[in-house]
Amino acid sequence: MYRISELAEQVGLSRSTLLYYEKLGLIAGKRLDNGYRIYSERDLQRLRLLQQLQAGGLTLKECQACLEAKVDRDLLLNRMHQLDQEIAHKQQSRDLLAAMLGESDMTAWHQSLEQTAPDAHLDWLMKQGFDEKQALRLKWLSKDMNTHEQYMADFNRIFQSLDRWGPGLEAETIKAFGMLPSKPESILEIGCGQGIATTVLADQSDAVITAVDNHEDALSRLQQRAAEAGVEGKVVTQCASMTDLPFSDGSFDTIWAEGCAYIMGVNNAFNQWRRLLKDGGVLVLSDLVWHTDNPSAERKAFWSKEYPDMTTVDERIKQAQASGYEVLMHFTLSDEAWQAYFLPLQQRVNELKEAMAGSQAIKDIQTELDIYHQGFEQFGYQVFILQKR
Repeated sequence: MYRISELAEQVGLSRSTLLYYEKLGLIAGKRLDNGYRIYSERDLQRLRLLQQLQAGGLTLKECQACLEAKVDRDLLLNRMHQLDQEIAHKQQSRDLLAAMLGESDMTAWHQSLEQTAPDAHLDWLMKQGFDEKQALRLKWLSKDMNTHEQYMADFNRIFQSLDRWGPGLEAETIKAFGMLPSKPESILEIGCGQGIATTVLADQSDAVITAVDNHEDALSRLQQRAAEAGVEGKVVTQCASMTDLPFSDGSFDTIWAEGCAYIMGVNNAFNQWRRLLKDGGVLVLSDLVWHTDNPSAERKAFWSKEYPDMTTVDERIKQAQASGYEVLMHFTLSDEAWQAYFLPLQQRVNELKEAMAGSQAIKDIQTELDIYHQGFEQFGYQVFILQKR
């Protein structure tokens, strides 16, 4: 026989819990003449059985039902299903913590955030110690902050000797410039890179061109290129982020942005850059778009991962109009513009494959190149000429 304090010690429960169990009828104590309550071996064993049932995830009420009648199989199956869901959730939580500690990659997590909370994602990355340039690249390239430094070193090694970092041709830039409603006097070129388009714009107009990029090496190459072309007097370089441009409202006749707005989100670019244009000013922007509503499974899977904000021409036009622009013209970059980018890139990858056999960057770039080699009938770059209303 056990006094209540002794029983509590045996099963690791409090006196108040045992009194509650007795009230429910789970145990049955006897009061002695001296006022003490005593419990039998049967009570002790019922409590131990109860604890084992609770360890299976059953509620107290469900445990009591199991003690007093035949086990309800459906009840147990339902509880097991709930536990499976809880275990899966806990495993996801553990996987995320392991990734944040560097034990695995965070690719899927970054991709999910990029679709559901892109601005908060960028802010959070910067709070982790990445500067804005690193954070923007992290979002769109490696998507794994634990391996980002090595990934970017490999990425830069691949691209450093290439003039073009995206699709384009001088002829396509000239074509877009010819669609402007008037000759600009001041042009802001955002994401100018190494200045291929910059020198074309300088050759086509007498405008002062403010060329902005957040990559100092690219701006140095641009200055060299401008000097070689004899247009250095028309070009002013500025190292700055496209998300925080240090210019006053209404500063420019024209904003030129070839293939870079996706980094901050095209719709964000429409809204944030509009203030920098004078009334009636023009934004020339190119973006990767779908040319079909039913892309192949392989291409849809690839671009859903690499560019989740990718949409159709019609949808981009609707977004531009909603942001306060009139669409003057738009056209698709030619296959030759793509080839001018990806053929030299493929040659560079081929040169480095053996030396960089274990590089994730070179694997990712080759996967992208494989998509390009299939042709551009389902997707392509669209150039939009938009006038501020």
